[in-house]
Amino acid sequence: MQLENINHSSERAIMYKKLWYLVFLFTFINVNSQESAKSNFSAGADFYSSYIFRGTKFGNSPAIQPLVQYSRGFFTAGGWGSFDFNGFEESDLFMSFSLPAGFSIGVTDYYLPGLSYFDYSPETGSHAFEINGGFENSGFSLSANCILNRAGGAGSSGRDLYFEAGYEFTHFRILAGAGNGWHTSDSKFNVCNLGIGTSKEIKITESFSLPVSGEIILNPEREKMYIVFGITL
Repeated sequence: MQLENINHSSERAIMYKKLWYLVFLFTFINVNSQESAKSNFSAGADFYSSYIFRGTKFGNSPAIQPLVQYSRGFFTAGGWGSFDFNGFEESDLFMSFSLPAGFSIGVTDYYLPGLSYFDYSPETGSHAFEINGGFENSGFSLSANCILNRAGGAGSSGRDLYFEAGYEFTHFRILAGAGNGWHTSDSKFNVCNLGIGTSKEIKITESFSLPVSGEIILNPEREKMYIVFGITL
């Protein structure tokens, strides 16, 4: 029975690896199928006083979060990372499709660079693969996210769920999120992310403004509260 479980785990790891390769093969074909269309590559970075993800703090110092992406029409793909001054690192790949009526669907590969990149095993795997769906309309947003696999190194349990709703007012925004698995301390489904935030642009010169943001985040499940300041570079 133990050997059978090991074989099943190995088969699942190979399946997730092949799935991700197929996704990026489709991306490559889609990007190159219309040679006459103009490419739209972009890059940027944010600086945050703390890295808070869905109500949980990662790292112990301010973080630089770079973004490189390609967008054309309804399709977007790229890489995002978070790197702080105490050694915490995260490097994620993502792709998404914008659908009619404000809907979207995508996939994200969460990876921690301190782990072997090609380890897809359930016990020590370094990749957590997530399917995510979203909806936005007139300031209201809703997202649903599900981790597909168990990855011991990345910390996912498999079938980790997270749901978030938000609303953008004229001068501020609010959000509420709940999840289970790696989003909560006991892996049980609970409210883990309540936030209120605002953003503005600080005029530096006549031609240059610096976007800044601030947010107060409460995690009722972990009994933690954070205040975060960010600058878009």
